[in-house]
Amino acid sequence: GVTQPNIQKLGETGRILVELPGAKDVDRIKKLLGGKAQLEFWETFKIEEIGNFLVATNEALKKTEIKKIETKAVAKDSLNALLTDAKDSVDTKKGNNPLFDKMIGQGGGPVLGYFAPKDTAVVNSYFKRSDIRILLGADQHNAKFVWSKPTTLKDAKGKEVEAVELYALKGNRDNVPAMAGGVVTDAKDTFDQLGKPAVSMQMNSQGAKIWEELTGRAFSQKGYIAIVLDNIVYSAPGVTSGPIAGGRSEITGSFDVAETKDLANILNAGKLPASADIIQSTVVGPSLGQAAIDAGTISSVLGFVLVCLWMVFYYGKAGWYANLALLLNLLFLFGIMASFGFVLTLPGIAGIVLTLGTAVDANIIIYERAKEELREGKSLSEAVLASYGWHGAMRSIIDANVTHVLTGAILFIFGTGPIKGFALTLLIGIVTSLFTSIFIARIFIDKNIAGKADLTFSTNITKNWFTNFHFDFIKIKKFTYIFSSIVVVVSLTSIFFVNGLDEGVDFVGGRTFQVKFEKPVDATVISDELSAAFGTPVEAKILGDDDQLKITTKYKIKEDGVAVDEEVNQKLYKALEKYFPNVTYDKFTNTFDGKKVGVLQSSKVGASISEDIKTNSYWAVLGAMAAIFLYLMVSFRKWQYSLGAIAAVAHDVIFVLGIYSLCYKFMPFHMEMDQHFIAAILTVIGYSMNDTVIVFDRIREFIIGNRKGSFEDIVNASINTTLSRTLNTSLMMIIVLLTMFIFGGESIRGFIFAMLIGIVVGTYSSLFIATPVLVDSISSDEKHNIEDKHNNK
Repeated sequence: GVTQPNIQKLGETGRILVELPGAKDVDRIKKLLGGKAQLEFWETFKIEEIGNFLVATNEALKKTEIKKIETKAVAKDSLNALLTDAKDSVDTKKGNNPLFDKMIGQGGGPVLGYFAPKDTAVVNSYFKRSDIRILLGADQHNAKFVWSKPTTLKDAKGKEVEAVELYALKGNRDNVPAMAGGVVTDAKDTFDQLGKPAVSMQMNSQGAKIWEELTGRAFSQKGYIAIVLDNIVYSAPGVTSGPIAGGRSEITGSFDVAETKDLANILNAGKLPASADIIQSTVVGPSLGQAAIDAGTISSVLGFVLVCLWMVFYYGKAGWYANLALLLNLLFLFGIMASFGFVLTLPGIAGIVLTLGTAVDANIIIYERAKEELREGKSLSEAVLASYGWHGAMRSIIDANVTHVLTGAILFIFGTGPIKGFALTLLIGIVTSLFTSIFIARIFIDKNIAGKADLTFSTNITKNWFTNFHFDFIKIKKFTYIFSSIVVVVSLTSIFFVNGLDEGVDFVGGRTFQVKFEKPVDATVISDELSAAFGTPVEAKILGDDDQLKITTKYKIKEDGVAVDEEVNQKLYKALEKYFPNVTYDKFTNTFDGKKVGVLQSSKVGASISEDIKTNSYWAVLGAMAAIFLYLMVSFRKWQYSLGAIAAVAHDVIFVLGIYSLCYKFMPFHMEMDQHFIAAILTVIGYSMNDTVIVFDRIREFIIGNRKGSFEDIVNASINTTLSRTLNTSLMMIIVLLTMFIFGGESIRGFIFAMLIGIVVGTYSSLFIATPVLVDSISSDEKHNIEDKHNNK
C-alpha cells in the first residue's frame, strides 16, 4: 500500500509494463521482478561426508591425465587439518591447487568452503566435468553444488572481503527437492531470537507433514536443511530440538529488513511459472508535470494557511492551539510516511485531505462543547475538563473515528491498488490526528489555564453565532426527499442508460507512444496540446531524457482496425507537427532500429485496474459499509441509526457519480473515472459518515439526557446545536479543496472537484437525508415511549 504500482498489459506481446512511483533502488526492483520465487528445501551433505571428493577433485585437476586416485577415509575431526595439509604439502603457486587455491575460507557443517564471487563460474565448471563427477561416492552421484547469497569474510590479513559459501545438496535422479516451496501458505517478515531480520512461514497440511519428516531425519542424523530460493542458499540450519510439527518455520540468514520484506512478498505472491525477463528499464517523469506539482503544493499551503486564519478568527486563542496541533499532525503524518517509504500519489493526497478534516473536526467538536459548558455557567477549567470527557466531546470523536478505522482496515485488507494506498494513509492519519487533537492541544490549553492566562473559545464577532438557531429540519424532509430522489433517479439513468462514465486509461486501457523530440520539451505543455487535439485527456511523461516522452491516450481504444490506428497516428502527428518541422508523417510514425526522432515504438496497453481489482474493490467497500452498519447498531443500540448513515453514504456516492456522468462532456476540465477518482469517492464516503455520526451522537445524548419535547423536537435540537460544528468542519474542508481547485492546476482539477462536490453533498445528506431516515424508520410507538418518558419527568 506504500508504493502503488501501475501495471498494464502491452497488447498481445506477452509483455507487461510496470511503473513504480518514487522507486530509487533499481537493482532491488529488478531482482523482485526477475525472480521466479522458486523456494525449495534440500537436505545437505556435511563437509566430512564430501571432503574426500574435494581432495580428490583438487588432485585430479592438478594432473593433465587422471590415472588413478587413491583416497583415504577422512575422519570428521581431522578434515580441516587434511585440507590445510593438502595446501601446505604442495607448491602453492597459482595453478598447483586449482580448487583449494580459490578457497578463501574453510567451511564447517554444511558449508564446504568460502570462495570469491568471481571464481564461482570456474568452480561450477569443475563440478560439471564428467571426469570429476565420477569421483563422487556411491551415494553422492546426484549431488547438486550451489552457492549462498554473498556474505563477508575476513581474509588472512584480517580484511573483510566478499565471499559466497559452497554447498552440496542431496539430489536425486529426478533433481527434485525434498520439499517444494509451493506448500507455503503465508510468509511474514519478522525477527529471529537474536533480533536479526528473518522470514516466518506457515505451510499447508501436506507441507507440514513432509516438514516434520524432513526435520526429524535431520535431527536424528545431526544434519542440515538448506533453504534455497531461485537456486541460491539463503540459510542451512541444523535441527537441534527434534522434529518440527505444525508446519511453521523460519528463514534466517544475513538479511537486512528490506530483503526480508521482499522475500516475504515474493513467497506470498506465489511461484511464477517462468522468470520475467526485463527488456527495458528507464526513469519516467511525474504524470502531473513539475508545473502542476508546484501549483498543487502552493495551493495546498495556501489552503492550510486559510484554515489556520479561520480557526483563529472563529475560536480566538484556542484556535492558535488547534493550528499548532494541526501542524504537528501533518509533520507526524509525513514523517511516518517518509520512514516507511511511502510514495505520495493522488490517492494518498485524498487520504491526507480526509485526515486534515478529521484533525480539524476533533478540535472543533471539543471547542464547541467547551463553549456550551461555559454558557451553562461553568468555570473555564470545569468547561475544559467536561469537554474532553467521555460524556463531553470524546464519545462523539471516538465513534466518528472508529467508523474511519473500520473503513480503512477493511479497505486495506481486502482492497488493492489505489484503495490500499488510500486506506493506509487514512489509518496512519487517524492515529496522528487523535494524538495531536486530544493530547497535544490539551497540553497547550491546560498550561494556559495553569498559568491563569486568558483563554477564549470564540471572538467578539463569532461569540453568539448559531447559539439561538432553531430551524425545523424535519419539517421540510418531504421537499428534501423529493429533491434527492430526483437527483438519484437522474444520476442512475445517466450512469446506466445515457452518458455512462468517462472511464480513463486505468479502466479501459489505451495506446502508448514513445516519442523522441529534436530538443527538450515540457511534458505538461505537450499533454495539454494533445488533450485538446484528441478531445480526451492525454498523459505525457518524461522518459529518461527531457527530449523523450511516453504518451498515452484512450482515444478510440475500444475500436480496432488499420483505419483507427491511422486516425490516431494522424492526430498525434498533427498535434506535434510543429516540433518536427523537417519530419514527414511517414518518417514520424514508422518505427525501425536506429531511429533518431519521432515515434520510436508504440503499442496498446491494457487497463491497470483489472476486473479482479474492480471486484475486490466493490467487495471491500461493501464490507466496510457492513462493518459500519454493525458498529453503529451496537454503539447506538438501534439499527435505524445504521440505516440512516448508510442511506446518506449511498446518496452521496450516487450524487457525485451522477454529476460526473451528466457533466463530463461539457465541463472545461477533464472528469475521467480513474484511480484518483476512486480515492476521491472513498474520501466522500469517509467524510459523509463522520458528519452523520456526530449528529447522531447528539441525538443519543439528548435522548439519554431526557430532553423534553416531541421526538422530532429532540432531533431538530440535536441538529441545531451541532450546526456550528457541522458548518465549520465543512468550511475548513471546502477552503482547502476550493483553493486547490482554483490554483492547483488543470491536472488535478477533476480529482479535487469530485471531493469538493462530495463534501458539500455529504454535509447536506447528514442534515437532510440521514436524520430524516432515522426519524421515519423509528416506529410511532417507540417515539411516543421516548416522549412520555421525558415529558413525565
